[in-house]
Amino acid sequence: MDEREASVADIDGEFTAQVLPGGQTFAASAALSLLEAALLDGVPMPNSCRNGTCRACASRLHAGSIRYRIEWPGLSLDEKEEGLILPCVACAVSDVVIEPVTLG
Repeated sequence: MDEREASVADIDGEFTAQVLPGGQTFAASAALSLLEAALLDGVPMPNSCRNGTCRACASRLHAGSIRYRIEWPGLSLDEKEEGLILPCVACAVSDVVIEPVTLG
């Protein structure tokens, strides 16, 4: 559950993302958000605003590293420390394993 800040140099790269529980995989370009990459590959993921505010796409990062497109996505510090990410504004910087969750 390693989230790291990435520089502009980290926007190159092609990674593999796996979505639990079904295990579907998709190509996750570092230049695209995880949500954009999933939808382009036909992998359905919950979403709504696509800008990090509604939290509909909230997912648990089980493995891998991401960088955010925005400075502070719509998650609390506790949620981030628990491994939650927002795929609509998160880009892969390594292979990742994510699992959509419902925030209540």
